[in-house]
Amino acid sequence: MAQTNRILVVGGTGKTGRRVVERLHTHNLQVRVGSRSGSPPFDWKDRATWASALQGVDAIYITYQPDLAVPGAVDDIQAFTVQAVSAGVRRLVLLSGRGEDEAQQCEQTVQQAGAEWVIVRASWFNQNFDEGYLSEPIIAGEIALPVGDVQEAFIDADDIADVVTAALTENRHVGQVYEVTGPRLMTFRDVVAEIASATGRDLQFVQITPDQYTGFMRAEGIPEDDVWLVNYLFTTVLDGRNASLTDGVQRALGRAPRDFADYARETAARGVWNGTAAQRV
Repeated sequence: MAQTNRILVVGGTGKTGRRVVERLHTHNLQVRVGSRSGSPPFDWKDRATWASALQGVDAIYITYQPDLAVPGAVDDIQAFTVQAVSAGVRRLVLLSGRGEDEAQQCEQTVQQAGAEWVIVRASWFNQNFDEGYLSEPIIAGEIALPVGDVQEAFIDADDIADVVTAALTENRHVGQVYEVTGPRLMTFRDVVAEIASATGRDLQFVQITPDQYTGFMRAEGIPEDDVWLVNYLFTTVLDGRNASLTDGVQRALGRAPRDFADYARETAARGVWNGTAAQRV
């Protein structure tokens, strides 16, 4: 795409969004950060903010907060893509979810919107363990989750950002669905062991029931919508349906995805899991 084009990154302060913004800046592209604190602001819950955020935009990276699985997401994506194409947007890149029926509906909406499209389909991020709600239990030394030995192909947010940046800036990706995973399958127990090895700390993984986890979240004052989403991810999506590796990163970038052990070593070196470094959420 031409170097003068403006790209809107919806969720531009999130895990993948801020990484995409950083990469687009290195391409000397005009970038608009789509967030409630952006200028102009963008808020999924306030459709009146959409028009100004879309003005003069040629391409969009679409991330949906908190997840495409939540009620109302499909309607929002439908309305947003219609408005975007009407505003002259030519390319839509959607961050979708592996194994989520609602996410597949959103993918179809983007594919049928009348613009160029690329789908990047991912699941659990490595960075959930240092930039998300799982960081505090790791710092505390015990990670209690309602999951057993189900395997997951954890993907690094930097790999996702590289794929998305390529999709936004290179024409060869148009019409592609990139299902991206890391290079190996791991259980959550495996993940905790990798982090323990990287930090040199004694970390414990404890399997608990969904009801126990729900009780813990409510005791911490977690909003009910977030409680529902976390339970959905652990009890529905994390049932083994995503226990397979894909070649999305390799097809998009011509290289292998980052291994979790490399992520764990680099993150540990920053002191995040010892509570000695500021966390970026």
